[in-house]
Amino acid sequence: MSEPEEHASPATMPGERRNVTRLAIAQALAGANATIIFATGAVMGNTLAPDKSLATLPITLFVLGMASGTIPSGALASRYGRRASFLFGAACGVLVGLLSAYAVLIGSFWLFCGATFFGGAYASVAMSLRFAAADCAPPQRRARAISLVMAGGVFAGVLGPQLVTHTMDLWPPYLFAVTYLAQAGLAVLCALVLMSVRVPSPRMSGAARGRPLAEIARQPRFIAAVAAGAVSYLIMNFLMTSAPLAMRLCGLTQGDANLGLQWHVIAMYGPAFFTGGLIARFGAPRVVLAGLFLSALAAVAGLSGLSVGHFWLSLILLGLGWNFGFVGASTMVVDSHRPEERAKVQSLNDFLVFGVMVVGSLASGGLLNRYGWAMVCWVSIPPLLLAAATLWLAREAPARRPA
Repeated sequence: MSEPEEHASPATMPGERRNVTRLAIAQALAGANATIIFATGAVMGNTLAPDKSLATLPITLFVLGMASGTIPSGALASRYGRRASFLFGAACGVLVGLLSAYAVLIGSFWLFCGATFFGGAYASVAMSLRFAAADCAPPQRRARAISLVMAGGVFAGVLGPQLVTHTMDLWPPYLFAVTYLAQAGLAVLCALVLMSVRVPSPRMSGAARGRPLAEIARQPRFIAAVAAGAVSYLIMNFLMTSAPLAMRLCGLTQGDANLGLQWHVIAMYGPAFFTGGLIARFGAPRVVLAGLFLSALAAVAGLSGLSVGHFWLSLILLGLGWNFGFVGASTMVVDSHRPEERAKVQSLNDFLVFGVMVVGSLASGGLLNRYGWAMVCWVSIPPLLLAAATLWLAREAPARRPA
């Protein structure tokens, strides 16, 4: 039996503020999972892998887990309610922490890779919190609700790297073992917060199943939204996956890498306090275009030098670009479907976005080891141009505002 959920008209959404606040807190706790994996995954992979070119494979498995988790979590949400999906994600979050710690203790690279796969499944559910927030708000406030929940990631940006810094050496010689145990504890806390969230379900009328998925997916605006979201996440993942290891290879410290990731994640989520207002004023496509431009500037900054300052500037610009690109694209997705179509359309979008990320994550380690950080930056630019062109071609397509 599905959980009891509130029914509400589009004009009034009972419990909107309470639900959005709790979703934002959960975003902060769950977001720390991804930050921890990105801060430690390539370093631990480089330590445990039988071949150094496999150093970023754990992060690739993390991204694959994100893509793989979208469909089952969407099916759970459709059949049993959003809370069942949330708890599935939190269970995966506990697994990634416990299995990662055990992999460190026994020195198993492949177990560590399997653990990060569960971390990706957890992250896919965490990313669906933005759509749950949209379900909690009337149409005129959906962009703001998405933005506010994404802003919870600001705290993840501080929590994750600081947790790594203060726990990574607590169990010598097992680097990061305590970090991963703490990661499992955060997932338990996140589950407790999500259990109190009530996501309203839409009132169904007429054809409750909505349009065929193929018809929805052919909309130019939906295609542009998926392309922009996929490229924004692809480039963010592509550069962020390589950056901590590139910094270590350039003689910089793990502390430098942790701080760089901290400022990167703050830049990813900090603008979310006002991104919704920018979307309301200028429209989602313009905000997305600004995000793609900022991501291109991140690549340029990475090409400009190998100092701590260059890496940090690149990561900060990358975070800002991701925020504008991804939040704007998510708003375009919400505008392209009807309420009864939300679960299947949102799952399809996330599956495509995270599926594209797998390619970037897998390629980044090989490119970095064979050709260096500069090549990673150069390869980032063409996909951004392609996404901008897709957005431009779809500019005349009308938004379909859900009822």
